[in-house]
Amino acid sequence: MTLILALISLPGLLAGCASPPTVMRWDAAADDPASDGRVWPAPQTLEVPRYRYLGQLTGETNFRAAQADRSLWREAWALIAGLGQRTEPPTELQRPSCGTVDARGRVLVGDVSRGAVFVFDEAQGQLQVWDQAAPGQRFVSPVGVGSAANGEVWVADAELGRVFRLDGTGQPLGEVGAGLLQRPTGLAHDARGRRWFVADGAAHDIKVFDEQGRLIDRWGRRGDGPGEFNLPTHLAYASGRLWVTDGLNARVQALDDQGHALDSIGRRGLYVGNLVRPKGVAADDEGNVYIVESMHDNLLVFDAQSRLLLALGGTGKDIGRFYLPAGVWIDGRNRVFVADMFNGRVVVFQFLGGG
Repeated sequence: MTLILALISLPGLLAGCASPPTVMRWDAAADDPASDGRVWPAPQTLEVPRYRYLGQLTGETNFRAAQADRSLWREAWALIAGLGQRTEPPTELQRPSCGTVDARGRVLVGDVSRGAVFVFDEAQGQLQVWDQAAPGQRFVSPVGVGSAANGEVWVADAELGRVFRLDGTGQPLGEVGAGLLQRPTGLAHDARGRRWFVADGAAHDIKVFDEQGRLIDRWGRRGDGPGEFNLPTHLAYASGRLWVTDGLNARVQALDDQGHALDSIGRRGLYVGNLVRPKGVAADDEGNVYIVESMHDNLLVFDAQSRLLLALGGTGKDIGRFYLPAGVWIDGRNRVFVADMFNGRVVVFQFLGGG
């Protein structure tokens, strides 16, 4: 009888309070007090810290109700415990491989296992999952994602052999590269030049498109000389340079605005700082270049003169370790995002400056 009366009064109870707002927690999947304030290099090295751990993104568990009215809601839901419990698992990343941060501050993550783009929207306190590449066509292998100031999001799907254009809500706008691209992977956007760069791994070149999706140039060919590639994959564009992960040549090349080779980082070897299986690449506003070395589960940081500054990582699940990482990208606040693929998460660090 008491339970029946409680259920009858429940609507009135709930009507008297608004649903608590949902907020995004950066560290929802790592409730480890020891991780608070973790920096690299470690303090005991007596070096100036350059990076601080911010947290990690995994999916739905990053979004929690705010503290306001929490106790009232807990009491209300306790009255109907067991009557409508959620049985489906939370929506979580499985194999994140790439990402970007758009002009609205949303973190967009391509997940090759889910065949979707996860959108972590801190301002709105919500997670969205975009899985439609085109009307009637789902993503299969979204391995590259980029965004432009006009709100458009471009997604490279390696298996479908095309790049798909989405609007800011994830609605399909069209496709790019049909019949031109063989296996598109990395993407980068040049806002000033209004161009998109697409790494075409199977063709061993970089294809350049305008913002309407028209092919306007091709850079490179197969080879191991300057400006030549052997399975290019990830891209990053910063300060007038296009950084290209030249996978099977075990290096990352820098090209100028016209596609001419400027510099090269890395070589095959057994020492820290050598590249065996390079993947993601990014650059911050101080000219530092970040390269994911997936074979050894490291994030390597080089300065503007291509000198190794730091190797962060090692195999594992702990904070600061990775398991087959894939992508890396940087936002306007110099936050460094690493797609820690086989740990099913995106790990976030704050660059503290060169110091």
